[in-house]
Amino acid sequence: MKKLIAAAAGTLALGLAAPASAADLAARPYTKAPPPMVAAIYDWSGFYIGINGGWGTSRNCWDFVTPVVGTLVDDGCHDSSGGTIGGQVGYRWQSSNWVFGVEGQGNWADFSGNNISPTAPGQQNRTRIDAFGLITGQIGYAWNNVLFYVKGGAAVVDDKYDLIVAPGFVGAGTVFGSARDTRWGGTVGAGVEFGFAPNWSVGVEYNHIFLGDRNVDFNFAGAFVQTERVSQDVDMALVRVNYRWGGPSIARY
Repeated sequence: MKKLIAAAAGTLALGLAAPASAADLAARPYTKAPPPMVAAIYDWSGFYIGINGGWGTSRNCWDFVTPVVGTLVDDGCHDSSGGTIGGQVGYRWQSSNWVFGVEGQGNWADFSGNNISPTAPGQQNRTRIDAFGLITGQIGYAWNNVLFYVKGGAAVVDDKYDLIVAPGFVGAGTVFGSARDTRWGGTVGAGVEFGFAPNWSVGVEYNHIFLGDRNVDFNFAGAFVQTERVSQDVDMALVRVNYRWGGPSIARY
């Protein structure tokens, strides 16, 4: 009987000691649930304005138009090359990864070149491009803050042509005929643009301008000199920096 009372007393003591031991343990720390994952998506939508600069060259081929209708005499070809600087303004809107846009661009240019006529050795032909403009539509595909696009539309070029006495002839360097011409044509191009900061982007772009050929009348001191048929195409590589009005990113969960 004494053993039974002792065992019961021991069991009661252990039962009373267990809550006390649990109370001495540190409280379980509270762990805050992790926030949901958020991926920032660069948004290309909005109006933008920017500057550009680079290098360009035009291929110019001249043919003397004789008084006999439809008869041409080869006056040779030359490249007119040089630097250009200008600006652009446009608007883009984004749907999923696809980006659509319209843009107007205007540039000053200093493309110049010449050649000596193979059929009239005393004649040097010079072509200069002083300015050009582009009005284009764009379609592109964006990988977050990297945009690749193609473009196409209309182009206008301001040309200046000169007939010059060739080296080795009396009066070498003298201009004996000039003409100015504003030529319209088409353009296609492609570029890649990188958004490096909220609303700011930098990119590189290539453009080709198709101008075809047309007859140009040369005059000197108000008197008609001759007509040349001039064909012309232009290629350009540009670096562009744009500032955009629009949301820099969209949160996606």
